[in-house]
Amino acid sequence: MENKHKTLQFKTNINCGGCIATVTPFLNETEGVCHWEVDTTNKDKILTVETTEINEQQIIETVQKAGFKIEPLNS
Repeated sequence: MENKHKTLQFKTNINCGGCIATVTPFLNETEGVCHWEVDTTNKDKILTVETTEINEQQIIETVQKAGFKIEPLNS
């Protein structure tokens, strides 16, 4: 059985290395997150998450728990 990776993107206010360090343990401990990164050079601070099993809402809740604003990126 093949794992299907989904790529989800969000607008956040994670805008520096310190913010990334704060959110790292939250995202790293989330079951189903394969890889994630934040483009702090983009004005919308785009968080890209590759996942196998969790949904958009679970990622939003995780990032909010870490103390940041997050919303789905409408393409």
